[in-house]
Amino acid sequence: MALVLATQAPGEPEIFASLQGEGPSMGAPVAFVRLSRCNLACVWCDTPYTWHFAEDERPHHGNTTYERKANQITLDEADVAARIAALGQKRLVITGGEPMLQGGALATMLEHLPAMAVEIETNGTAKPPARLDVRVDQFNVSPKLAHSGNPAELALKPEMLDFWASEARAVLKFVIGAPEHIAEVNEIVRKHMISPDKVFLMPEGTDSETLREREKWLVEACLSHGFRMSDRMHIHLFGDTRGT
Repeated sequence: MALVLATQAPGEPEIFASLQGEGPSMGAPVAFVRLSRCNLACVWCDTPYTWHFAEDERPHHGNTTYERKANQITLDEADVAARIAALGQKRLVITGGEPMLQGGALATMLEHLPAMAVEIETNGTAKPPARLDVRVDQFNVSPKLAHSGNPAELALKPEMLDFWASEARAVLKFVIGAPEHIAEVNEIVRKHMISPDKVFLMPEGTDSETLREREKWLVEACLSHGFRMSDRMHIHLFGDTRGT
């Protein structure tokens, strides 16, 4: 097996050290590895270069397609692990794309990194295989609401929402673009008996002005429903750029 990664530049895998910009570990120093390929297609996705290749007809609001060869690289798991270890961080964030599409190869990679704490950022549509599951400390699950453009039968599988609701290592982070999207979150939380303190609301946006404007009304939603709010700190620090 091998891992298929996104690139920062042609031929250069997107493996880097930074501060975690979202969710419960926001602000923590981490190593990142970004994988390529996704089973969903969010119209507002901020990493379309991981999946929206020239032959992919799924919609994205940017209408830009990417040349696969320049934006995707395949590396041996041990090579990826060595590059991560060289960054000198104690915590690893595995993001994508959708990491669960490469669960077996990820487990093999993590065998080379036994001392690292591991977070996986996932859309929550698939369970981790057992070999991967035992090596993960935190799951940042981001179920996709209707405004993502994904069919509910693909993005919001009831059995998977039940699974993550009962998983102690999981938080559920919902991307919110408008106040009316919060009602959909409330219905999911109610239907699947999700503890509100496991729920993060995060504004959709790739610039500071948009994020700050949406956070103003997200504050009241979090106070009303007992949810937590996640900023996108990396956008404020670095802008919408790769390798940050």
